[in-house]
Amino acid sequence: MDLFAAIAERHSYRGAFRDRPVPREDLKKIVQAGLAAPSGKNQQTTTFVIVDDPETVKQIGGMHDKNTAVQQARAFIACIIDTDPQPSYKGFSFQVEDCAAAVENMLLAITGLGYASVWIDGWLRLEGRAEKISHLLGIPEGKIVRVLLPVGVPAEIWKRVEKKRFEERAWFNRYENA
Repeated sequence: MDLFAAIAERHSYRGAFRDRPVPREDLKKIVQAGLAAPSGKNQQTTTFVIVDDPETVKQIGGMHDKNTAVQQARAFIACIIDTDPQPSYKGFSFQVEDCAAAVENMLLAITGLGYASVWIDGWLRLEGRAEKISHLLGIPEGKIVRVLLPVGVPAEIWKRVEKKRFEERAWFNRYENA
């Protein structure tokens, strides 16, 4: 799929997945897209655990009581950052930004390969879920799952939510909506 087509088609998919596994080769391609993302001071702070073991996938899926994509995922990609990031530039750490850039690259790769996903973040931060999943995946102390991507072949067609027009969010040379 063309890059701009993947950008146009990418959307947050919370629906059902077909009962088809996601081949490891495709999961590696997706994570490789994340590894290729830009990183503040080239620190490459985000690490990943690809979850394709059916029992582990089932355990993670069972933790969510509403999101069908999480419940029916055929694989997960866990994006991991430090719990106490060290500054890399004049007192600033860019771990969250690094993770976000990697996730967006992976979401585009997921779309480009014909799969679907949704960026899971806030749900992880409640009720110790990030810690529970981190423990389940053997993530060492000092690190935590910051974003979780359920991956699968979509069973439903979801309409992409309309984005605001260019003129409502972007201008040349000066902010025009003041």
